[in-house]
Amino acid sequence: MKSLKYFFIAMTFIAVSSLQAQVSVNVNIGTPPAWGPAGYTDVRYYYLPDLEMYYDINASIYIYISNGKWIRARNLPRNYRNYDLYNEYKVVLTDYRGNSPYDNYKTHKVKYGKGYIGKPQKTIGLKPGKGNNKEYKDNGHGNGNGHGKGHRHGKH
Repeated sequence: MKSLKYFFIAMTFIAVSSLQAQVSVNVNIGTPPAWGPAGYTDVRYYYLPDLEMYYDINASIYIYISNGKWIRARNLPRNYRNYDLYNEYKVVLTDYRGNSPYDNYKTHKVKYGKGYIGKPQKTIGLKPGKGNNKEYKDNGHGNGNGHGKGHRHGKH
């Protein structure tokens, strides 16, 4: 009986010691939209200066303020539905980790005012339209939604 007990203890020890520890890290990084700036892989949010709102890549939603409350929605608010996201500047928030990018809204609103243009951007995908077979370069000088032509910089 003792030898059977020792056998099971030895087998258990061998089984446990032969197991390799596996660590699996699953980072939920969403698929950036086609209108998003190319070249960024570890980013969760864009700030859209002309709209004064955020886009959450992981959740594929817009985050904007309405009646003093932050709203999360799959679509742009009605008054921005025809907004050309390919043709306007997107600020890639590379220095923020968390669930509330709007905690820095006052800073973003001042630092990246309406019409803000940073480094030239190239979008990830093709701009929708007939016969479009080229990637779209965003120079920040598009027509957007009537908030200007993108020629203004900084504070307002």
